[in-house]
Amino acid sequence: MMKKNILFCLLLSICTHAQINRFFYEYKYVPDINNKTNIINEMMLLDIDAKGSNYYSHKRFIFDSTMVANIEKQITGGGALNFQEGGNPGTVNYKVTKSYPDFKTYLFTRIFADQYKVNEDQKPEWKILSEKQKIGEYTAQKATTSYGGREWIAWFSTEIPIQDGPYKFYGLPGLIIKLEDTTGTHVMTLVGNKTIKAPAKETKEIENGDVKVIFGGLQEIEITKDKYKKLWKEYVKDPAKNMRNMRNMADNGENVIIKHIDSNGNEITDPNKAAREREKIVKESLAKNNNPIEPDLVK
Repeated sequence: MMKKNILFCLLLSICTHAQINRFFYEYKYVPDINNKTNIINEMMLLDIDAKGSNYYSHKRFIFDSTMVANIEKQITGGGALNFQEGGNPGTVNYKVTKSYPDFKTYLFTRIFADQYKVNEDQKPEWKILSEKQKIGEYTAQKATTSYGGREWIAWFSTEIPIQDGPYKFYGLPGLIIKLEDTTGTHVMTLVGNKTIKAPAKETKEIENGDVKVIFGGLQEIEITKDKYKKLWKEYVKDPAKNMRNMRNMADNGENVIIKHIDSNGNEITDPNKAAREREKIVKESLAKNNNPIEPDLVK
């Protein structure tokens, strides 16, 4: 009887525009396929309301909110903007949104400082199996799919009749309780949920000289998956290109201060040295992060 009451409250909250049902997923993944002992653990959030869902890193959300507040403080205080790396953004810098009822899916990600909204054109095609198991407090059923260059195993529960799940996965007769690829290097497991009030979406503009910032969300460039793949290849080939473009903006008198920080946290004043350091850092990072969640996107 208690479980039915909980389920009723869950469905009611999803259908209420003023509330969000937040599902917490523990995401464990191996960034370097050659070092499976190094396992990263990040808490991911799946926020669901009547219009759709948002899947994102809890740490990244806090980091971005802090950065926006810092920029706002700089603008209201006058003077040039100072974009400086720092803080703990976590390890997952993407967000996935799905709209209901069509499940239109977008991946929000970045390449250096550029934000992209990547249109997903592939739908997960599931094979539902008869195998079941208890995961936490839920009875879950097995399903499999090929997606993004990986083979995936999902465990869904009809006890939560929501056809959604972590990352870009959806379309099963219940919420995905656990999702893992067949290599065991990407695993997302539901660890809890709660109902929260929908945050107010405040949009305001602040101007300081030639600088105008609109708060209420970062501006993304909407592109196709093929276009994103092309941009990613260009970035891997020349990681310092965007940095040089930002330096040119500053040199042309635009109201922006660029600070380059090396791997030890020290500022680099020589732009050529900064470009070389950036290229070195990116290439080292790519070498150690060779096991992306969606290999087909970064080939």
